[in-house]
Amino acid sequence: MAWYDTLLGRNKLNPSQPEIAGGTQPSREQSARYEYYYENLEIVNRGANMIIDDAAEIPTNVGLQAPGESVVKGIKRVSVNRLLNHEPNPFQDINTFRRNLITDYIIDGNIFIYFDGAHIYHMPANKMTIIPSETNYVARYEFTGGKKYSPSEIIHIKENSFYSIYRGVSRLKPALRTMQLMGNMRAFQDNFFKNGAVPGLIIKSPNTLSEKIKVRLIESWVNKYRPDTGGRRPLVLDGGLELDTISDVSFKDLDFQSSIDENEKIILKALGVPPIMLDSGNNANLRPNMRMYYLETVLPIVRKLNFGIERFFGYLLTEDTTGIPAMQPELRDQSQYYSSLVNGGIIYPNEAREALGFEEDSDPESNKLRIPANIAGSASNPDEGGKPPQDEE
Repeated sequence: MAWYDTLLGRNKLNPSQPEIAGGTQPSREQSARYEYYYENLEIVNRGANMIIDDAAEIPTNVGLQAPGESVVKGIKRVSVNRLLNHEPNPFQDINTFRRNLITDYIIDGNIFIYFDGAHIYHMPANKMTIIPSETNYVARYEFTGGKKYSPSEIIHIKENSFYSIYRGVSRLKPALRTMQLMGNMRAFQDNFFKNGAVPGLIIKSPNTLSEKIKVRLIESWVNKYRPDTGGRRPLVLDGGLELDTISDVSFKDLDFQSSIDENEKIILKALGVPPIMLDSGNNANLRPNMRMYYLETVLPIVRKLNFGIERFFGYLLTEDTTGIPAMQPELRDQSQYYSSLVNGGIIYPNEAREALGFEEDSDPESNKLRIPANIAGSASNPDEGGKPPQDEE
C-alpha cells in the first residue's frame, strides 16, 4: 500500500477480523471418504474426471498488467505465460499440473499452489492448514510435517462455502448420502453373490435336536450344497426333516438398477454434469447441454483459478475458449457472422480469416476495411449527392 493511502486513512483494518480469524483452518472435508468414492464408484470417477480433464485443457491468455497491487513484484509477462501454459515446473507438463489442481478443487474444495520465485508447484489441499491473522487475512500456511509458508508463497483458490471465508467445500459433499447409499447397495449385492446367491433356508424337524446334531447338520449342508461353486448335490432328508425358505426374495428383487440410475443422476447434478451427456439414448439436445455444461460448470472453475493467479502475479488472465468445439457456433452461423462484420466495414477480411482458422491473404485489400455503399450517395461521404458527377459535354 502506498504512503498516501496511509495518510488518507485507507489502510483501516477490519475491526471484526480477530473474531473472524478464530483458530486454525485445516481441511474440514472428509477427504478420505470422497477419495474412496472417487476411486471406487464408477459414476463419481467418470463425472469428476470429465470436469477435471475438460477444465485442464483450457489455455490461459495472459494480458496486460491488472489494476491494483499484486503479491509478486517484477515478474515478466512472458514468464507468467510460460508457467501457466507450458512449463509450470521442471518435473510436470502443464496438463498434469492443472489436472492435479482441479482434482483437489473437486475433492477438497481448495487449491494450493507454491511459488518458489521461478516455478509453481501443486500442494495437496488435504495436507494444508491455514493460520488466520487477527490483523490481516492470513498469517501463514502450514503443510503436514511442520513446514510453514508465507502468504507471498502460496496461491489459494477456494470453492464456495458458507461457514468459512478461508476454506471451500467439496462439490461431492451434498452427494455424500447418495454415494453411501450406492455403496451399501453394491456391498449388499456382493454379499448376496458371495453367499451363494440363494436366500437362507430353514430346516424344520418334528423332534427336538441336540446342539451337537444341529451343528453337524448345518456343516453337512454347507459342505455338500454349494451353489456358489456351480454345483448342487442332491440331498436326502430323513427323520421327518422339511425345508422352508426364510425369504421369498428373488434376484430380480435385488437388482437395484432403477435406484442406481436415479442416484447416479443425483451425483452428476451435484457435480454439475448434465446426465444426458453420459446417456447413450436420445442425444437430440446434446449440443445445448454441452454448452450449458461448459458455461455453468467448467468455465466458472477455470475463472476462479485465473482470478486467484491474476491477483498473485498481477496480469489480466482470461480463458481461451477458441479450441472448445462446444463453445463454437455452428459453421453456417459463424460464416454469416464474420461475413456481415467484413461487409459492414467493422473488421478486416484477414481478421475474419484468422478467426475462422484460415491463413492470412497476401492481397493488400484484405487489410483494408470494406466501406459499404450508401444509397444516398458516395460510399466514403454520404453527404454528397446521389447522382455521380458528369462531364460538361
